[in-house]
Amino acid sequence: MALGTDWRHFGILITSPSALIALGLSLRSAAAATVLSLVFGVPLAVVLARADLPGHRLIRSLVMLPLVLPPVVGGLALLLTYGRTGLLGRWLEIAGVHIAFTTTAVVLAQTFVAMPFLVISLEGALRSGTEAYERVAATLGAGPSLVLRRITLPLVAPGLVSGLVLAFARALGEFGATLTFAGSLQGTTRTLPLEVYLQREVDPAAAVALSLVLVAVGALVVLTVGSRALGGERG
Repeated sequence: MALGTDWRHFGILITSPSALIALGLSLRSAAAATVLSLVFGVPLAVVLARADLPGHRLIRSLVMLPLVLPPVVGGLALLLTYGRTGLLGRWLEIAGVHIAFTTTAVVLAQTFVAMPFLVISLEGALRSGTEAYERVAATLGAGPSLVLRRITLPLVAPGLVSGLVLAFARALGEFGATLTFAGSLQGTTRTLPLEVYLQREVDPAAAVALSLVLVAVGALVVLTVGSRALGGERG
């Protein structure tokens, strides 16, 4: 069968039960990964931008490592850590906590590859002159909480939003780490990229249709982040 799709059947292809299940799982897991990236990425970005601690470069290198590692290697590292016989996984198994090849594994894999995008965006925003404004506000008598609400957060908000959008998009499109660490179980770990890979062999038209959905999401993210960046430059 030719690698293409019949546009008359496009709606049917992207709304098949397996496609909708995969899309729903992708959206939920990507949202959860984005929340985890926010919870852990914001403190990391603050430390990288403001703190002068021993091992500062090592921390930055570890945070940025997922950007240069092949996703499959990242998934293997997660499996060696949280798998049933992994460094932490063996103890979690004793406690009755199973992570590998579950939906939790999908979220962790997506967080692993997506969080650096949030950290980079927010660190850049924190380094772009916010500290000087914070000092001025402090000398005028503003307390830390007021400085945070009125100075820091408004100044870094565009960078934070861009980082969140990029993290969500990266999590939504994650493939290699998810397949290695979570497998491909329908309704449990088979996200939309994994569904595309599976359909490529059995129904190329469906694979193309689902790929176009991911392309549309990626284009929307690029337009959103790009418009914010241009808006920031004009401001």
